[in-house]
Amino acid sequence: MLKMFLSLPRRHKQAISVATDFVLLLLAFWSALALRFETWNPTLAPYGWQMLAAPLLAIPIFIRLGLYRAVIRFMEDRVVFVVAGGVTLSVMLLAAGIALTHTPGLSRGVLAIYWLLAIVYVGATRFIVRSYFLQAERSQDSRKRIAIYGAGQAGTQLAYALRAGREYQPVVFFDDNPALQKSELAGLRVYPPDELAAVLAAKQVDELLLAIPSASRARRAEIIDRLEGLHCKVKLVPGMADVVSGNVAVDAIREVEIEDLLGRECVAPDAALLGRCITGKVVLVSGAGGSIGSELCRQIVRLQPSRLVLMEISEFALYSIEQELAALCSRGNLRVELVPVLGSVIHQRRNEMVMRGFGVQTVYHTAAYKHVPLVEHNPIEGLRNNAVGTRRMAEAALAAGVEAFVLISTDKAVRPTNVMGASKRLSELILQALARRGGQGKATRFCMVRFGNVLGSSGSVVPLFRKQIAAGGPITLTHADITRYFMTIPEAAQLVIQAGSMGQGGEVYVLDMGKPVKIVDLARRMVHLSGLELLDEAHPDGDIAIEVVGLRPGEKLYEELLIGDNVEGTSHPLIMRAYEHEVPWAVLTERLASLDEACQAFDYEKALGLLGMLVEEYAPARHGDGEMLWRTMARSSRGDVVVH
Repeated sequence: MLKMFLSLPRRHKQAISVATDFVLLLLAFWSALALRFETWNPTLAPYGWQMLAAPLLAIPIFIRLGLYRAVIRFMEDRVVFVVAGGVTLSVMLLAAGIALTHTPGLSRGVLAIYWLLAIVYVGATRFIVRSYFLQAERSQDSRKRIAIYGAGQAGTQLAYALRAGREYQPVVFFDDNPALQKSELAGLRVYPPDELAAVLAAKQVDELLLAIPSASRARRAEIIDRLEGLHCKVKLVPGMADVVSGNVAVDAIREVEIEDLLGRECVAPDAALLGRCITGKVVLVSGAGGSIGSELCRQIVRLQPSRLVLMEISEFALYSIEQELAALCSRGNLRVELVPVLGSVIHQRRNEMVMRGFGVQTVYHTAAYKHVPLVEHNPIEGLRNNAVGTRRMAEAALAAGVEAFVLISTDKAVRPTNVMGASKRLSELILQALARRGGQGKATRFCMVRFGNVLGSSGSVVPLFRKQIAAGGPITLTHADITRYFMTIPEAAQLVIQAGSMGQGGEVYVLDMGKPVKIVDLARRMVHLSGLELLDEAHPDGDIAIEVVGLRPGEKLYEELLIGDNVEGTSHPLIMRAYEHEVPWAVLTERLASLDEACQAFDYEKALGLLGMLVEEYAPARHGDGEMLWRTMARSSRGDVVVH
């Protein structure tokens, strides 16, 4: 019966509503007569035309007021005012008609009683039908049962939006505000957070949505901490500013991200630092298609340089970022010339031609191989791209008269145990030595910005863990005690731009990454916030296991941002300057030439030996001969020299 009615065309449903109201208004008039004259069999003959006129006057008014446009299942409480207004106006017209026709005998008490009963009959039946529909739908409903944490404006609007959809069914509110607790909003009861566990179980809630977009990140992280132990899947809803701006829909729901768990607050950027090396200038970004490089390009474009040169070795990555930036410029009416340059950073002559030809003034050098195990297996390519490539880009910048050169470094450069980290530390030493040596004519200002892991990058554990949880586990962890620093890509890129505008040259800037995160705790929280139980000795019936697979080649248990303790603050609260040992250019240059020759000859042992001499802190992790790909290649080459 319900399905049959719901499948009817909209006009048929409206016709049924009109016919029902016609009968109800006749019944209301009859009831008014019965109550006024205290009889179940009132005389209707004297009131025939008035009884018929009552619905004939009221229904056109209802139509005009839009009563029949409302879908009864999703009808709001304000429909009572529409019904009351329509009935009141129709009774006034009926009374005027009776007065104009001088109809005798009709008691004014009948009209008063009819007015009240008509509002009750027409209004109450709608709420009864709505309740029936909702109850029937709940009994057949396959939608996820949702609890909403936050009964403010965002929460109530979310409840209405979800109720109209086909995926979620809101069943209860939770809120910290005592004034809202125990009340009803949008037809849902509001409970205090202390009753979370009991209510979620009683209401058979599938997911909990956090609808507090105006709360600070620290407050949001605090609430998520409280929710973690419930083993209920937690998701977040957007802020109303994003909804109004059209960036997202009111019912757009996302997973809890690691930045929500960290509770790290953003610091407002310094506008002067942001634009100093970019606005109105010609900027080059190497590695423009990578995680950091692409975000740098997005933020640089918004700062409106006159020209942005995109240097990238991957054809597809270069095409993708160019198309994205072109669309961004078009939407924002930004007049920035985009120049895609396909090629490797190790070609010094070409680098210089590009910088001279396009008049580059600022270089952000992000191009690097960053995946620790892959570089450990392929050390020659890692050294050539990361260290030799940095030197050739830097010397090209000096020759071309570039004003500022900013190297994107990593926390793995601090006391490195792997080739990737050592190659980045060598890159820092090269730039420091070049900064002290200077160059002919106008000297280039070199600086380095060092930070840890960025969220959402290709090597981040977060998307890997999420994929493993969705697949039913297990979550693979390299070590139970491993820790890492984390920062969002947009925040890191913004701080890189600001740090690159500081200093006189040769500085190593370190970004404040906050507190290091224990990866096993991160994995455990992601499991719990997905509504699942961890499978371990204490919970043998759990859903997701954590499997420790051992450290990968070159991997460290924990990362550091400083080699020593010699550090000072800057004008920005999240940017520090580190003072660390340097190697003079005269000492570096001879060994760098030997390193370059060893790399071109693919002499792995000599190249790694020179790397150890150049980077004194480099302490390579021990691996068996059979583990490393380069050892296998070196043995199979039979001593042949390959010139690259």
